[in-house]
Amino acid sequence: MTQSEQEAIIAQSDTFLLPLYKRAKLALVGGEGAWLHAADGRRLLDGTAGIAVNALGYGDAEVVAAIQQAATGLLHTSNLYYTASVAELAQRLVDLTPWASKAFFCNSGTEAIEASLKFARRYTHNQRPEQQTGFVAFHDSFHGRSMGALSVTSREAYRTPFNPLIPGVRFIGLECDQATLEATIDSSVAAVIVEPIQGEGGIRPISPEFAQALRRRCDQVDAILIFDEIQCGMGRTGDVWAHEALGMAPDIMALAKPLGGGLPIGAVLVNERVAKALNYGDHGTTFGGNPFICAVANVVLQKLTHPTMLDHVRSVGAELGAGLRDLGERFDVISAVRGRGLIWGVEFKGPTAAQITDAAFDQGLLLVGSGNDVVRVIPPLVLGHNDAEELVTRLGDAISQVVS
Repeated sequence: MTQSEQEAIIAQSDTFLLPLYKRAKLALVGGEGAWLHAADGRRLLDGTAGIAVNALGYGDAEVVAAIQQAATGLLHTSNLYYTASVAELAQRLVDLTPWASKAFFCNSGTEAIEASLKFARRYTHNQRPEQQTGFVAFHDSFHGRSMGALSVTSREAYRTPFNPLIPGVRFIGLECDQATLEATIDSSVAAVIVEPIQGEGGIRPISPEFAQALRRRCDQVDAILIFDEIQCGMGRTGDVWAHEALGMAPDIMALAKPLGGGLPIGAVLVNERVAKALNYGDHGTTFGGNPFICAVANVVLQKLTHPTMLDHVRSVGAELGAGLRDLGERFDVISAVRGRGLIWGVEFKGPTAAQITDAAFDQGLLLVGSGNDVVRVIPPLVLGHNDAEELVTRLGDAISQVVS
């Protein structure tokens, strides 16, 4: 394709699509590994992975084969019947998660959050009808754009145009003290929802001590603890689940982004006490967990959670983290570098995240912001050692471009 063909794609999109996204002037047509191809002939290093979706990068032969094979069978049956790939994926997820007993499939991360909130409400309704209905979430959280998910997302710019949202939601700060936890998580709270590593909130991990304090307080008031691992789970940290580093377990966990290898799927895992509270008709979905996507997801999940892949993420992630910290030593506009595995946040003082990501685009590197001041580095998990070095070099060039 050519520059003129790219311009035609952009013009057609701008004419017929609602202007809900601030898109880069770039039309993508293909890729391999951690690299993307643009319609105008450019080759770009991907530090976004489709916002943590394309964990296996582009053109993975096993995923392509799984899609081709699945396309010869059932694409959809509804959830009125059993299919093998759905059952297999549910078992894989439960087997990977020692505390979980059952799975539910939907179409997206937002839907997984909606289901999680409903499941928590259903549990507490059985215990104390109409007395324990509130939710506690955290400042700088992001859980999705639907009305329920938005209600537990803290950013006012997202929330204000759509008020009133679900009532009874309280927001507190990460790593708040015990007194705040006890005052906020009381007998009116159905569930607490938290990201083990905040994604849009600046790549901020919670500490094991804080996670364990949340667990204890939820147990004291019989509230459900929900983990949102939509962005940080399924191998991205170098563990299967990000919360493995926290020394405790939630009652419910929401998953999505990388599970389908680029195809839309979400999932919710629940422990036995939550599973026992749910009955026929409490929730449902027409397309969720269809046999086609679950067949592909089985292959994707197996690859993402294989010990060899996890070792690779830890190794390349350590190299990438060291390179980003070296940039922090070189540039005084970097105030912090946070993360582990292949999820990192670089916080800036002075330049905005948008300025840095725009300059990185000029350098052939795709990055995405995380709030106003933090640049997210969430490349495909297949990022190679040479790719990691190249990413750091291009980001350094971008920073120099902004500050010079």
